[in-house]
Parts: sequence; structure tokens; C-alpha cells
Amino acid sequence: MTRHGVGHWSAARIAVLLFPFGWGAFAVNVFFASLIGSWLGLPVATTSVSLGLGALIALPATYAFACHIRRLMDVADT
Repeated sequence: MTRHGVGHWSAARIAVLLFPFGWGAFAVNVFFASLIGSWLGLPVATTSVSLGLGALIALPATYAFACHIRRLMDVADT
């Protein structure tokens, strides 16, 4: 099957499917980073702050990961 044949998954489509997982992972990381920051006197992030920053960080990170997965799929097809 060609690279742009039937069933081709674009990096954007892969990113949309992986975004909820990336969002959750980054939200947890933001929260835990804020706990470490609390040792320095910084405030601990609330749930909404963790989710918001997690979503912002997850957008480019998930797309970059999806591009990597797309390249791996292209290599596997050859």
C-alpha cells in the first residue's frame, strides 16, 4: 500500500487520538512538579491549573510524538 493509500493515518489524526493520554500525563506531571516547587515555597497547583497547563504542554508534545509514530509507521511499511 502506498504512503497515501487507503487507511493512511496522518500525524494529526494520530495526535487527536493520543491527546487525551498526553493531556492526562502532562497534567499529573505539572501537579507533581508543583509539589516539588512547594518545597521552595511556591504554591501547589490546583486541579484546574494542572489540567490547563497540562493541555497547553500536551498540544505540541503530542503532535511531535505523533509525527515520530507516523515516521515509524512509514519505515515499517517499507
